[in-house]
Amino acid sequence: MKAILRKVLMAILDIGIINISLYLSLILRFDNDIPLQYVTLLKETHIVVTIIALCSFLVFNLYNRIWKYASIDELISIVLATSFSSLTVLGYTFMMRQTFPRSIYILFWLLLTTFIGGSRFVFRTFNGVTPMLRKTEGIRNVMVIGAGEAGSMVIQEFKKHPDLKMKPVAIIDDDKNKHGMRIHGVKVFGGRHDIPEMVLRKNIKEIIIAMPSIDRHEIREIVNICSKTKCKLRILPGVYELLDGKVSIKRLRDVKIEDLLGREPVKVNLEEISGYIKNKVVLVTGGGGSIGSELCRQIARFEPKELVVFDISENNVYSLEFDLKTLFPNIKYSALIGSVRDRARLEYIFEKYRPNVVFHAAAHKHVPLMELNATEAIKNNVFGTLNVAEAADKYKAERFTLISTDKAVNPTNIMGASKRIAEIIIQMMSMKSSTVFSAVRFGNVLGSDGSVVPLFKKQIESGGPVTVTHPEVIRYFMTIPEAVQLVIQAGALAKGGEIFILDMGEPVKIADLARDMIKLSGLEPDVDIDIEYIGLRPGEKLFEELLLNEEGITATKYKKIFIAKPTFTDVDDFESELGDLRELLFNSNTGVKDIIKKIVPTYNCNNEEAVKKAE
Repeated sequence: MKAILRKVLMAILDIGIINISLYLSLILRFDNDIPLQYVTLLKETHIVVTIIALCSFLVFNLYNRIWKYASIDELISIVLATSFSSLTVLGYTFMMRQTFPRSIYILFWLLLTTFIGGSRFVFRTFNGVTPMLRKTEGIRNVMVIGAGEAGSMVIQEFKKHPDLKMKPVAIIDDDKNKHGMRIHGVKVFGGRHDIPEMVLRKNIKEIIIAMPSIDRHEIREIVNICSKTKCKLRILPGVYELLDGKVSIKRLRDVKIEDLLGREPVKVNLEEISGYIKNKVVLVTGGGGSIGSELCRQIARFEPKELVVFDISENNVYSLEFDLKTLFPNIKYSALIGSVRDRARLEYIFEKYRPNVVFHAAAHKHVPLMELNATEAIKNNVFGTLNVAEAADKYKAERFTLISTDKAVNPTNIMGASKRIAEIIIQMMSMKSSTVFSAVRFGNVLGSDGSVVPLFKKQIESGGPVTVTHPEVIRYFMTIPEAVQLVIQAGALAKGGEIFILDMGEPVKIADLARDMIKLSGLEPDVDIDIEYIGLRPGEKLFEELLLNEEGITATKYKKIFIAKPTFTDVDDFESELGDLRELLFNSNTGVKDIIKKIVPTYNCNNEEAVKKAE
C-alpha cells in the first residue's frame, strides 16, 4: 500500500512538472510576451501533452525504481523518457497542423529533463541526509582500509543501510595520490601508519579491511597496527573465497588466522576445471569431512551431472546435504552412508552410479590417535584406498584423485606411512588401468576437524593456557578453500601416476600461530593467556616435508602446483607385500611394523612405545 501511495504522489508531482515545463518554455521563448495563438494552443494541448509524458514515464519504468539508490542508470532512463515524450508531443502537434516553434520543443525537453531528474535526485539526497539528521544514538564510526573498488562498494552499502548504525568517517590507503580525495563523501586521510591517530581523532569504533587481493604479509602488518587500537576489526574475504566476485557488507567477517598466512590468493583455470567436471557424475569419498565437504561445495559450482557423496558419518552427510540443497537447489545430489573398507558397498555404488570422476578424501588422519590404533588406520587408509581404486578401475572411471598429506614423506607415524602406501597404490593402479590416477599432497589445512586452530580457539575461550607441543615445531598451512581449488585444478592436469605437490608457502611456527590467535581475540599473549609447552606427541615431527629425498619436482603451468618424480616401479613386489600386510592385519596383527617398513623404507617411528601399543 505504501509503495502504491508513493507512486501516486510521484505521478501528481510529475503532472505539475510537465505543465510548468511547457509553460516556462513558452515564457523563455517569447520573453514573457506569449502570442495569443500559442496561449490558445497551450490550453488545447496541455492535457494530451501531460498524458503523453506520463505514459512515457511508465514505459521507461520511472515509477518502479528505488530512487534513494539512484545512479547513472536511472539518469539515462530519465533522459530517454523525456526525449521520447518530447518527440511524441512534436508528432502529435504536427498531426494537428498546429505546432509550436521548434525551439519550444527543445526548451520543453531541457526543462522537463532538468526538473524530472532534479526531483528524483533531490529525493535521493533527502534519503541520504535524513538518517544523519535522526538521533545518532548507537551509531558507530567506521574506518575503511582500502580506497579501491572494494572499499568504495563497502562505503556505499553502509550508506544505503542506515539501519546498521555504521557510519564510515575515514578511509586509509597507502597510495599517496589518493590522500585528501573523497569516496562517496568520505575522505582518504593517510596510510596505514596513520591508523592509530585517526582512530583517536575520529572516535573510530570499528575498522574494516576492504582489500580482497592484498598480500597476506601486508594484512599481518595492518592487523598488528590495528590491534593496538582496541577497535573491532573485520575484513572482506580474499578472492579465493569470493568465487562469484561479489563484494557485499554481508560478506564482512572477523579477521581469522587464515588471513595472516602470508600467501598470495590462488588463481585457477575455471574453464579447465569445468571441462572434466561439468555434466559428469562425480563421487567424493569422505565427502562429509572438512576437505571432502568443501570439495563438494566447489564441485557443485561446475554443474556436474550428479554429485555422489559417500561418508561413514551420517551427521556430516546430513549437514552437507542441507548446505548443498540451500546453495545449489538445482543440482542432482545423492547422499550415501558407508565405509570404504566395505567392498560390497563400494561395488553397489559404482555399479549403480557409474562415476566418471572420483575424489578420494576418506581417511583416518589424527596422528596420536592412529598411533594407538595402527591396524585401523592401515585398514582404512591403505585397503580402503585400494578398494575404491579397484572399483574405479573396474567401472571405467575417467579420473581418480587421492587426497594425500605431507606426513607421507619420511613418515614418523602410522598415519603418514599409511598415506604413503596409498600414494603407491595410486601409482600402481596407474600402470595397469585406463583410469587416470593421481594424488595431491599438501600440508595442514587451517580449520579442519581436529586441527590445531579449533583446539587453540577452545583453549583461548576457556581462559587458557594454550598448549604447544614444542617451541620449534613448524608446519605448512593452507586454507581449506585454497587447498580444494588446487586439488581440483591438479585433477585437470593429471595424465596418470602423478603425485602433485602444492606450494604451501612459508612454514609457520605453531608458537607464533598461537600468539597471533590470542591477539586476534583481543588479548595479550603471556599476559591474558599463557602459552604452555607440553612436549611432542606420539609420532609427531618438529617439521614436515613435502618431498622424499629421492623425489625431484617438475613445474606445471601453475606456479602453486608441482609434480613429484615417481619413485615406484615394481608392481609384483608391491602387490605381494600388500598381500602379506592384509594377511597380518586380518589374522595375527603381529609383524605389521616390519611389513610397513619394507613397503615404506623411509618409515621411522620416533616413539617405539606407541608402536608397541598400536600393534
